[in-house]
Formats: sequence, structure tokens, C-alpha cells
Amino acid sequence: MTPIKPGHVPATLSSWGTVANLGSEILSGECAAFGDMLFGAPDSAVSCGYFRCTKGSFRMVYPFNEHATVVDGTVTLTNEATGVSVTYGPGEGWFIEKGTSILWEIESDSFTKNYFAVV
Repeated sequence: MTPIKPGHVPATLSSWGTVANLGSEILSGECAAFGDMLFGAPDSAVSCGYFRCTKGSFRMVYPFNEHATVVDGTVTLTNEATGVSVTYGPGEGWFIEKGTSILWEIESDSFTKNYFAVV
């Protein structure tokens, strides 16, 4: 069992470069990405892990279905097809369907989520 609690960020997350390395388009800021897999691998059909990103904004077309819970920081996600924007903080979560274009705006110095993804 792995508890997922607001404010509890793993001490060490591996550098994943930037979100551009993950297929996103950086719009502002560095958007350095870090992560740790708890289950599966980035290229597996089902995966779970932590993802951290530094302040900035980027566009991502989701290559998988994702349920995520914010662990630390603040982010505003905008569904570019509908224009709906929601700001999330620790303990709050979302579900995003594969193929959805999302504008990410990380407002805090960094943002960390725990996610469960299914391709």
C-alpha cells in the first residue's frame, strides 16, 4: 500500500528533462519535469506514479486516460475544446480522457501530482 497524502512529496524524483520531452508544447517558463513510477512504466498500458513540474505553462494533448490527485502546489487546467478552466490544489483531483487538449498553468513554484494512467 502506498499512501497518497496532500503535502507528502517523495524526497527524490528523477529528472525527466522538460515537459517538451514528454510531448508537450512549452508556452512559458522552464517546465522542468520530474517523476517516479510506482507501477508500470511510461510506455506500459497502465501506470501509476508521481509527476512534478516547475512553474510555467504548456499545452498537452493527452496520450492516455488519466486520474490524478494534486499532492503539492497549484495548477489551472483548461480544456481547450470547451474553454472550461479549473484551478486545483492539494487533495483535489481530476479525470481527463485520452485525446483531450489541455492548457496547463502552474502558478506555484512547482506542482506535484499522483496519477493513474491507462492507454
